[in-house]
Amino acid sequence: MFTAVEGARVPIRMWADPASVEDQAMRQLHNVANLPWVHGVAVMPDVHYGKGATVGSVIAMRDAVSPAAVGVDIGCGMSAVRTSLTAADLPDDLGRLRRRIESAVPVGFGLHRTPVNTAKVHGVGGWDTFWKAFGDLHPGVQELRKRAHLQVGSLGGGNHFIEVCLEQGGDDEGRVWLMLHSGSRHIGKELAERHMAVARKLPHNADLPDRDLAVFVAGTPEMAAYRRDLFWAQDYAARNRATMVALVKLALAEEVPGTTFDDAISCHHNYVAEETYDGVDLLVTRKGAIRAGAGDLGIIPGSMGTGSYVVRGLGNTSSFESASHGAGRRMSRNKAKKTFTAADLAAQTSGVECRKDSGVVDEIPAAYKDIDSVIKAQTDLVEVVAHLKQVVCVKG
Repeated sequence: MFTAVEGARVPIRMWADPASVEDQAMRQLHNVANLPWVHGVAVMPDVHYGKGATVGSVIAMRDAVSPAAVGVDIGCGMSAVRTSLTAADLPDDLGRLRRRIESAVPVGFGLHRTPVNTAKVHGVGGWDTFWKAFGDLHPGVQELRKRAHLQVGSLGGGNHFIEVCLEQGGDDEGRVWLMLHSGSRHIGKELAERHMAVARKLPHNADLPDRDLAVFVAGTPEMAAYRRDLFWAQDYAARNRATMVALVKLALAEEVPGTTFDDAISCHHNYVAEETYDGVDLLVTRKGAIRAGAGDLGIIPGSMGTGSYVVRGLGNTSSFESASHGAGRRMSRNKAKKTFTAADLAAQTSGVECRKDSGVVDEIPAAYKDIDSVIKAQTDLVEVVAHLKQVVCVKG
């Protein structure tokens, strides 16, 4: 259940313990809740400080949207696929499987040498129409068309990952799943930052408590331009994940011939949707949150050594039918690098075939909140479908 935090223009409903939320994040939440366009704010148990708006927040606005409440990685999200394999079917050498996946999917700043043949991406069409719309995007990104093509089907860095997981408990214990986390790559970031710069200069944003909270309002050319680019980038992110799913499925099937796959589960967690609550048409931004409408399947990952959950939404309107997007960071990347060593990372990822070097120490499990506690804090928002534990983790 949520805790109602008063003192702002609209109530802040929190599925996190208010006492555990850092002061910076709490100030951000109050700043957002005091904006004249805001209808309501819901705060997820993985909440933490972010740029302009907190990560792990759901903000419902009337006739307005704040790009900072979406995030710069527009459309970032998760995909998961259950396979026909069990743990016993996996090769003894999981390092070889990891290398095969890394060969198929560029990581970090990497991109494909030639565009992926997207005609082979199951269930995703309309590529010609999608790419034709690129010419309508913000003029400042037009030179990035080639790079955007080559980055379709690439992972990125930071907290993005590809995993091979085993289901824990239940009738399907030991069943192998594929899971990945990525977004709109460089093109989404470039679009977001350009529109945020435009929003900061609009007269109605002059007196905001935080310039990064600048909004676009309905009926203006700036809002129309942002929504056009926003929805294109959300589509790009979904297509990027679908392409990676196809590449990882092929890599696993080459390693274990005869593997079959269920349909993919996919969900955004940095995005905007048009939804209606309390009889009011709203623009709902989820920054570090997934939609959890009744029956909606979603994915809530933990860190690279702890595991993840596939969940089903319960349609709780108090949270604007939302749930957390993951465990959430409890420590900044810089602090994690200063606190932990590569040896700590190796110890905390014991049993997982993954990078264990200093380059990914900022992703160490101890830098994240406890995923099991995060799940327990939102039992009125989602129910658990499957608990997964990774045995292979690919990071940029």
